[in-house]
Amino acid sequence: MKPLTIKLRLPQSLASRLALILLVGLVLAYGLSFSSQFYERYQTGRNVMLNNLSTDVSTAVALLDRLPAEERASWLPLVARGNYRYLLDQPITGEPMDMQQPPAAALTIAQTVAKRFEPVFQTMPGKRPHFQVHMTLSDGKLLTLDVTPGGIPIAQWLPVVLILQLLVLLGCIWLAVHMAIRPLTRLAQAVDKLDPDTPSPDLDEKGPSEVVYAARAFNTLQNRIAVFLKERMQLLAAISHDLQTPITRMKLRVEQMDGSLEKDKLWNDLSEMQHLVREGVAYARSMDSAAEPECRIDLDAFLDSLVCDYQDSGQAVSLNGSTAAVINTRPHALRRILTNLTDNALKFGGSAELKVQNTGSGVQLQVLDHGPGIPEAELEHVLQPFYRVESSRNRETGGTGLGLAIAQQLSQALGGRLSLNNRSEGGLCVTVELPR
Repeated sequence: MKPLTIKLRLPQSLASRLALILLVGLVLAYGLSFSSQFYERYQTGRNVMLNNLSTDVSTAVALLDRLPAEERASWLPLVARGNYRYLLDQPITGEPMDMQQPPAAALTIAQTVAKRFEPVFQTMPGKRPHFQVHMTLSDGKLLTLDVTPGGIPIAQWLPVVLILQLLVLLGCIWLAVHMAIRPLTRLAQAVDKLDPDTPSPDLDEKGPSEVVYAARAFNTLQNRIAVFLKERMQLLAAISHDLQTPITRMKLRVEQMDGSLEKDKLWNDLSEMQHLVREGVAYARSMDSAAEPECRIDLDAFLDSLVCDYQDSGQAVSLNGSTAAVINTRPHALRRILTNLTDNALKFGGSAELKVQNTGSGVQLQVLDHGPGIPEAELEHVLQPFYRVESSRNRETGGTGLGLAIAQQLSQALGGRLSLNNRSEGGLCVTVELPR
């Protein structure tokens, strides 16, 4: 039989862990402080009660000892107290008390009356434990002190005060944890929303010095990333743009050459270089797509116009579905996305089908083809710039590896998401989800 083991797990959130640590520490410290105060109060109350008991018993016994025997009975109610009373001619019953470990009250009484009255202590049976002290007065009469020990009295308002103090403790812990965690939560949300294409507003640089320092460092980081990406895209655009002029000159010179196989190969190479340069410029411009203003468009009319343009040029492109949606978007960026995806479908599948439908939060556009598809291991990689599947590296299909990268970049700029998956019946399905 395996021994039972209990595993304690800390809470997952930092706020819960801080609150737990603070609560346990404060409760332990408060418990120790309260225990020491309660013990000191108990000792003080106990000593006061025993001193009062000693004084009261010595006075009452001395008074009853001096009174005539016939008057003592009338005085008994006057000297009785809440926890003890006096009896006359009470027979000695019960069990002898162990005076090695007597109650504190019995020890105090013994020290008070032992010199004159020779007390005998008896433990009395009953529902409530009590004891009796039998004393012989000067005239030989028997006086009995019946004592029922009671606890130290505690004020009724003390538990209420304790509960209120614990509630104040919990409130202070919550406030402290909230103040400590809120800047960290705000920083985490800002990092999660960090997007170089659509820079978010700077974090508020207010609060404690550590919070100000972290917010300032994040704002600086965000600005540096934006500047770096902008410089990189400008460099790519400048190089691509400047290469077009010498490539054009080289093509003009090739045209003046005599017809030959080498001339055709050189012309094809220059054409591929020119196409690559243009795609590089297009990719650089897609990184700055936010410059295009948004406007409201009728999505069905927009898609119908796009498909008709392909059909007029003799391309096998069809439209399936409608949404009756009017959306806010950047039409040139959206047209570039669908054009790139449709061109890919035509290039690798010979035909393209554009499907559109409404979703809960926006619209979904799908471009389907009947081509060979893409290996599952390559689906994530083909969205990277300049990446091409090995089967497309030939003179017939061409390709720069930027079409899907541009489409994905523009989809993110429009607040959407682009995904790829292979169709069960063969071919590729590219899905673009756009918000309304």
